[in-house]
Amino acid sequence: MPTPILMPALSPTMEEGTLAKWNVKEGDAVSSGDVIAEIETDKATMEVEAVDEGVVGKILIGEGTEGVLVNAPIAVLLDDGESLADVDLASLGSGKPPSFATPASPAPQDEGGASGAASRQSQPHPEEGAAAPVAKGGPQTQPMSNGRIIASPLAKRMARLEGLDLAAVNGSGPRGRIVKRDIESALQSGAGKAVAAAPQIIPASVDARLYPPESYEAVKLDGMRKVIAKRLTQSFNMEVPHFPLNIDVELDTLLAARARINATSPKEGDGVFKLSVNDFIIKASAMALKAVPAANATFTDEAILLHMHADIGVAVAIDGGLITPIIWKAEEKGLKQISAEIKDMAGRAKARKLKPEEYQGGTFSVSNLGMFGIKSFASIVNQPQGAILSVGAGEPRVVAKDGKMEIATVMTVTLTCDHRVVDGAVGAQFLNAFKQFIEEPAAMLL
Repeated sequence: MPTPILMPALSPTMEEGTLAKWNVKEGDAVSSGDVIAEIETDKATMEVEAVDEGVVGKILIGEGTEGVLVNAPIAVLLDDGESLADVDLASLGSGKPPSFATPASPAPQDEGGASGAASRQSQPHPEEGAAAPVAKGGPQTQPMSNGRIIASPLAKRMARLEGLDLAAVNGSGPRGRIVKRDIESALQSGAGKAVAAAPQIIPASVDARLYPPESYEAVKLDGMRKVIAKRLTQSFNMEVPHFPLNIDVELDTLLAARARINATSPKEGDGVFKLSVNDFIIKASAMALKAVPAANATFTDEAILLHMHADIGVAVAIDGGLITPIIWKAEEKGLKQISAEIKDMAGRAKARKLKPEEYQGGTFSVSNLGMFGIKSFASIVNQPQGAILSVGAGEPRVVAKDGKMEIATVMTVTLTCDHRVVDGAVGAQFLNAFKQFIEEPAAMLL
């Protein structure tokens, strides 16, 4: 019998997502394990594999459709001998047809839209991946499939942000697909023409008397920014009673140790490494959490969870928001391993290629803005964690030692605590332990 293909839940907390791209069209035969679509969540772009074999009989949700609910039917798979006439769309899934527009049978369409896109907007939007017209006299070098440009979601996003015309970019990926490196090459060479300006978004909540439409450019909220706004508002204003604690730590001994360790790195090959101050901060945070286990905790309505391991989330800025890939069991890992994991996950985070299990959960977070020259700041607690450490810049300061004034490299760190689970005394004990590990890095070996 016909099999509905449902919108997958790519993480335990996912409620909806954007159907970014179909890799198949109606009439295509698929086998179990074939990648049939790409789904964008608030944090990542994930590939969806077919779980059965058959023929794609009907695509119910078009490319670029936002807000597709988990477990909503997105397509229909037919067995041998079945036809679309055998399908009762109203009986799929929950017994009700999808609440969003159902596209007609496939026809050449833009990269971002399915049939019925006119119900959302009158013209293709560059954000949805539609190919902009080729500049007059310019060659059409991009790979095409049924009138659509073949490009990865990241490449489309980069092209949109940089004002590039994908129609003028050569693809070097599989089957000529345009990928990240092609966009970077186009930017360096100056290839690609600016895409046509998107229709201006005029938010209904904006008072035109204060901000006339011609005085600003409105950037549409994507899924990531919506989730960040919702969760942090919930954390700061509704659920978590925050309070900050700060302390100054000296870095000179750590900086000297870092230089000595980095000097032992091979010049080339797989063993090359370069430790950062942030690597030491993550390790020291993990060790301090083990020394003060009451700070490594989560509040629930029934109990306080005291975590057995220090799973440290590291804040990474990416296009459109923030993500915190997690160093699991950081207390058990050496500085070299921590450094390698952070570099790997930060790179994949910016490409939105992290798996949900790599950024969801954790027991504690570290946010470092020192590289931007920020002296001190206080972050918002990342629920359901009990605290987050905000790291400022290390800078030369005058300090008093044995009654004398000396110059030392000093860094201010701020611990923002959920007062329901981390009291002031517990937070202070954590910061004192953290300070000891930073000012005497060798203590982390004990």
